Formats: sequence, C-alpha cells, structure tokens
Amino acid sequence: TTNRHNPLALRGVAGLVCATRSTQRAMVVVTRGVAGQRKGVSPSASLAAASSKPKSQKRPAVSLRSRWCRLSHARRASLNSLGLRTRAAQDDEQATSGVEDGGSDGGNIKQLLGMKGASVEKEDKWKVRLQLMKPVTWVPLIWGVACGAAASGMYTWTPENVAKALLCMTMSGPFLTGYTQVINDYYDREIDAINEPYRPIPSGLISETEAVAQFVLLLAGGLGIAYVLDGWAGHETPVIFYEAIFGSFISYIYSAPPLKLKQSGWYGSYALGASYIALPWWAGQLLFGNNLTWDVALLTVLYSLAGLGIAIVNDFKSIEGDRELGLKSLPVEFGIDVAKWITVGTIDLTQLAVAAYVYQGLGERWYSIAIQLLVIPQVFFQFKYFIPDPVKNDVKYQGAAQPFLVLGILMTGLAVGHHNQLLAAGGL
Repeated sequence: TTNRHNPLALRGVAGLVCATRSTQRAMVVVTRGVAGQRKGVSPSASLAAASSKPKSQKRPAVSLRSRWCRLSHARRASLNSLGLRTRAAQDDEQATSGVEDGGSDGGNIKQLLGMKGASVEKEDKWKVRLQLMKPVTWVPLIWGVACGAAASGMYTWTPENVAKALLCMTMSGPFLTGYTQVINDYYDREIDAINEPYRPIPSGLISETEAVAQFVLLLAGGLGIAYVLDGWAGHETPVIFYEAIFGSFISYIYSAPPLKLKQSGWYGSYALGASYIALPWWAGQLLFGNNLTWDVALLTVLYSLAGLGIAIVNDFKSIEGDRELGLKSLPVEFGIDVAKWITVGTIDLTQLAVAAYVYQGLGERWYSIAIQLLVIPQVFFQFKYFIPDPVKNDVKYQGAAQPFLVLGILMTGLAVGHHNQLLAAGGL
C-alpha cells in the first residue's frame, strides 16, 4: 500500500519490468541464433535475421492521439518528475491501446457521448461538435423538465403538451447544456490537455475559433426557444426567457475568468448542481402551470445540494490536473478521504431532508416513503464502489446510483403535483 503511492518506488518497479522485458527479448534472439547454428547457418547471420525486420513491413499508422502524446511529452515529463501520474493519463493510454487493438467502435461511441476514453481519430466534424456538447450530460436536465411538468399538476397527455415538453427538453438539454459544456471546454482547454486529452480542443480535432462560434450559436438558439415557449404558454411576462438568461449567466461565470466559480470549490460545485436540478424543474413547471411558488423553489434549491455531491464526484478524476493548475476543487482542498465523505453526506442527507418536507410540509406520506426507500440502494453503491476508491470507481458509482437519485426527484415532483391538484380542487 505504501509503495503504491510512492513515485520513486513506482519508477523503480517500472525500471525493473523494462529490464526484465529487455532480457527476455535478448534471450529470444540468442535462442534463435543457436537454433540457426544447428541448421548450419552461421550464428551472426541467424542473430541478424532474428533481430532485423523485413523492409517490406509497414510501420503502424500513427494516430492523432500518438502525435498529441509526443507533442505533450515535455508536459507529461514535468508531471512525472513531481511524482504525478494522472488517472486521465492512464485512461488515455488504455484508450489508445484499445484503438490500436481494434477497439475503435467503443472509442467512437464514447466520442459521440463525450465520455472518458474517447477516440481521437479523425472523424466527421459533426461528430466532433457533438462530443464537445457532451450528450451524456443532457439526461439530468431533460429529466428535470419532466419533473417540473409533473409538479405543475396541470400536465395532460395531449399532442400539444407533448410537443411543448419536447421543445423545452431540447432547450434545456442540447442547446443550453450543450452551450455550458462547450464554453467549459473552451476555458478548460489547458487543464483538459492534462486530464482529458481526448477532448476535441486539446486533441486538435476542432479549433478554438470553431468552438467559440459553436457556443454562441447554441446560446442564441436556447434563448430563442425560451422566448418561443413563453409565447406558446401565453405568459405575459417571459419568465422562461428570463430564467434561461440567468442560467446561461451562471454557466458563463462558472467557466470563464475573472470569476470562474469552479475554482472556488463549494460555490462552483453548488452553482453547477443548482443548474442541473433546479433550473430545468422551474422551466417545466412554469411552462405547464406557471404556478412555481417560493416553497417549491426552495425545495428544488435544497435538492440542488444533492447536485453539489454529484458535481464533487466529477472532480475526483481531475484532482492531479486541478492541483497542478491551482484549481481549488473540494478533493484538492480537503483531500480524497475527507471529500468523499462530504460527497456522500450531501447526497444522502439532502434526500432525507426532502423526504421529511414532503411528509410534514406537503402531507404526502407515500411519496415521502418512496423517496426514503430510493436512498437505500444509493448508500449500498456508495459503500461498494465510491468509498473504497472514488478516483477509480466514480463512473461505476454514478452509473449504478444516479438512476435512484433521479427517480427520487421524480417522486418529489409527483408529490408537489398531487398537492397542487388537491389545492386546485379545494381538497386542502
């Protein structure tokens, strides 16, 4: 366990492995030379034939990832000299070997979704632009719109309402979340060169100018859709449009200097969590009911503390690069052992507090019980994956536990919606 975290010990083991492999290759060459001598071939000729490659053999194709690795050799060497070997660098090497061994299909899928280990081979420009927007991050926002629609208590399954919901989800997901991801990648291009070198900008698949043009178009499209939704819903005051402006501003100051909230630890993580949970909920509820009250708004803000925990989970994979560039993420400031308990604490306690409000404040007992039951599998996966190794198992944990979290958010939305229906019917 001690040697695992000791850079000098790791380099010593690496040198021993390399020396052993060199000795094995030399033994193979000598063995072939002896075999050739038995057949009547001179030892020198046998050794030369065994150690030389045919001239007709082509050199393997050099991928863009390999070129990037050579170009950034000086930066990686400086990190290694400090004893820092980022987990992203290990993922990068694994992804490279996967591509060279014929695993390009998995890399291309990850590229389209904007996930770690993506391929950086030359692709159509639309695929690169899609990767830059990280489609995998759209899901919570789309789900949040559905929860807000349920909380309004006014949603009915008509073709018009379905069309409204889909347009609102398009605004929240591909356009405004896509804008958030592209602008974040643009201002994080230097740190991504360390943590996630397969991303489109550091890998050279898209230029900085093209990235700027993309996030400007996405922002304009998202704000335009918000204005259309206000008109479609008959709002006298364009509340969805104002909310979209507010969320876009938060996204900007989260990523861009001089504020760059993501550098400030708690503030940045909470801003990201609130954007992922509260804002799409508000949009869905305003679209169908325009009955967003202060207590429900505060409830969603409280739920955003769970989003804070999710945001911290994403910081563990970047801890070495964040430390190198001076970014004050929570894992950097508190260390991995403390930060992982802060993470699970915010996620679990927030949901239990929401369940208590649903029970006491809204009087929705069965929905409260459902929310509490959905916390149990999350705790199980926290102790199975996240607590033992949050750096290695962050993706496994999120994939296993987050479905139960988002189901809890839906239960909360349904509870608020049922409460609003009872109020409208005079049952309370």
